[in-house]
Formats: sequence, C-alpha cells, structure tokens
Amino acid sequence: MNIIIAKSAGYCFGVRDAVNLAYQTSEKYGNVYMLGDIVHNEKVVADLEKAGTKVVQTLDEVPDKSAVLFRAHGTKTEIWDKAKKRDLDVIDATCPLVHEIHSEVKKIESEGRQVFIVGDHGHDEVMAIANQVKKPIILSTPKEASEIRKCKRGGVVSQSTQMIENVQEIINILMQKVFDLKFVNTICFPTKRNHEEIKELSIKCDLMLIIGSFTSANSMRLTELSLQRNSNTYQVTGKEGLKKEWFNNVENIGISAGASTPDYLIEEVKEQIKNFEREINNE
Repeated sequence: MNIIIAKSAGYCFGVRDAVNLAYQTSEKYGNVYMLGDIVHNEKVVADLEKAGTKVVQTLDEVPDKSAVLFRAHGTKTEIWDKAKKRDLDVIDATCPLVHEIHSEVKKIESEGRQVFIVGDHGHDEVMAIANQVKKPIILSTPKEASEIRKCKRGGVVSQSTQMIENVQEIINILMQKVFDLKFVNTICFPTKRNHEEIKELSIKCDLMLIIGSFTSANSMRLTELSLQRNSNTYQVTGKEGLKKEWFNNVENIGISAGASTPDYLIEEVKEQIKNFEREINNE
C-alpha cells in the first residue's frame, strides 16, 4: 500500500501556536483555566487537561486572580470586559487571522454597511465575529442568502474555514440583492491550501481518510470536498476508527487532517494502516 499524506495535513499555525501557548501557560502557572475548548479536538483538550489546564464554560467558574486562556476561535467582547473587571490574567490564544476578521467587520460597520457573515450558525468563531458589530446577518447557505431583503450598502466577510465554493455562491446571490457590495476574502490561507490539496489527492487515490473531530468545521469540510470526488472517503478521529476491511484491494491511500488535528494522531493512523497491511498479506 502506498500512503500519501497531504503536505498541509494537521495543525495550522494558529492552532499550533494556541496549543503551545496553553502548555507554556500551564507550566508557568501550574494551573490554568480554558474558557471552552481551545480547539475543536477532544484529544488535544484531554492532553491539555493532563498537563494542568481545566476547561470551564463560564468565567464564574474561574477563581479570582487566576489565569484564563481564551480559545483560538475568538471570544465575545462582553467576556473580555468581564475578565478585565475581575482582574483575571487573560492569555489570548485567538488566531491572529481571526483577529483580522474582527477588524474587518468593524470597518464594514463603520462605513454604514450591513454586515453579512458567511459561516456556520452557532460556531464559536462565527459567534465571536458577529459579536463585534450590532446587527450582523449570518448566512450559512445560498438558500438563506436568497431569502434576505434588498439593501443599498453591504459588506461580506466569511468564517476563516469556509469553502470558497459556498462563499462564491452566496456572493453571487448578494450581488443581486445589494446595490453597493463590498467583499473581504477572509478565508485563511491554510484553509485554501488544504482544500486545494484535498481536491487533487482525492482524485488520485483509491481510498481517502480525513482525521479530525466531528465537532471540527474544517475537518468536516475536508471530508465533504473529498466525498464529492471520491466516494471511498472516511472521516476518523484517530486510529481506533479505522476498519481493516477498508484496505482490502487498495493500493493508494490518501490522508489529510483537520487544522486542529495533532501530528501524533496522523502518525498513529499511518502505523495502524501498516499493521493492517501486514495482517492482510499474511491471510
């Protein structure tokens, strides 16, 4: 079996920096509180808990004068304000590219435009972006875009991990609805690169594996893109999700992983495939 791992599989720089910051903070303080999951990967969160971090859902669970780490996806402004009032030691692990999106939506609003955010309803990053302005409209699908009212001036940003195809479809509809439309392409470079790689790799391979949490939007999109081109595609959270029968009569295996998937999980999947190959050959 020939195993091909996508060049950009796994951690993007924003997630890697956030996770490293969490470990460094834990070493410094001995005990640090994470407001929600720092990234969308259960195994990463579990590893960090072993290192001394504790996940909390609200600031009320954080003791006074403690260190609290804000997630990579961004945090609502009122939570920042509450942390400052309580004099908590805030460790900001927000991806710098997400901070840029926050700046862009504020600029759009300051120009008197209706803010449109292309993203998943309820996603942490999208909620934090929406919280930066007063009356944003979140659009997840072209159908939702087709249902909005016409307006004179608008501006569009997107969740950093959106598929360009979805954003383009929504923009095309908004162009018919908004007289003066401004678009800022806020899909991050690692996402664009990963999507292009998965499109090419899925066509070349007999079997595709995407490693990532089912709570991870970018992992789910990699799976969706691969399935569109290769029906023999599976998403797993780690080696325990693999099934030996998938690898019968398979020559080329492509592997990619979401931006919140650590390198060691990719290596474990690779080793498990090699174990299956030995077992199959000995049967």
